Amino acid sequence: MARIHFLTGNEGKLVEAVHHLGPLGHEVVHLSVDGIIEPQADDLETIARSKLEQARAHLPNPDDWLMVEDAGLFVEALDGFPGVYSSYALSTLGNHGLLRLLEHLQSEDLHVEAGLRRAEFKAVAALMTPEGVFIGEGSCLGRIAPAVDGEGGFGFDPVFIPRDLDLAGEPADIGVQGEVSTHGRTFAAVDMDLKGKFSHRTRALADLLTQLGTAE
Repeated sequence: MARIHFLTGNEGKLVEAVHHLGPLGHEVVHLSVDGIIEPQADDLETIARSKLEQARAHLPNPDDWLMVEDAGLFVEALDGFPGVYSSYALSTLGNHGLLRLLEHLQSEDLHVEAGLRRAEFKAVAALMTPEGVFIGEGSCLGRIAPAVDGEGGFGFDPVFIPRDLDLAGEPADIGVQGEVSTHGRTFAAVDMDLKGKFSHRTRALADLLTQLGTAE
């Protein structure tokens, strides 16, 4: 198995990567590189590939693997904002600021309100190996909560409620009780194992590992 250098400044992302890749035998270690420039792009993959290229010279061993992960929260009522600018939006608006942008989306019918507040987490996990670059993608459908909920997680986790999942792990329709549910709680209010069943990052990593298995 491989030694994977994970380029990230987010401790939460590192913990999640170790949680999912460690049991598979991969050693995940933190890589910090100063001066990485965030490219202005409209999609997560372009940003991830740029970061890989910038960081590759900083690997202690050229045969080691390098991974970056980029994610964003795409809110339908805001035309996809904050999207690729989620990190900046989090540092400037924060969770409470995002909720204020959506204060007008209210209804006495909870199912209608859930539809009005539709959102999606998207993630791209990019891995550079001696054999090439592999890109894994994952998403999680859900909605923005009416208020901050929970003290765990990171980023916009305290305001994101994932849609229930059916037996196949696919998102259920709005208002339909699924087999796997947070029962209306946000990502920040549930443990990591339950979050992992929904997580866009988990799905991106799973997609990545599937590609690696096929390549091998």
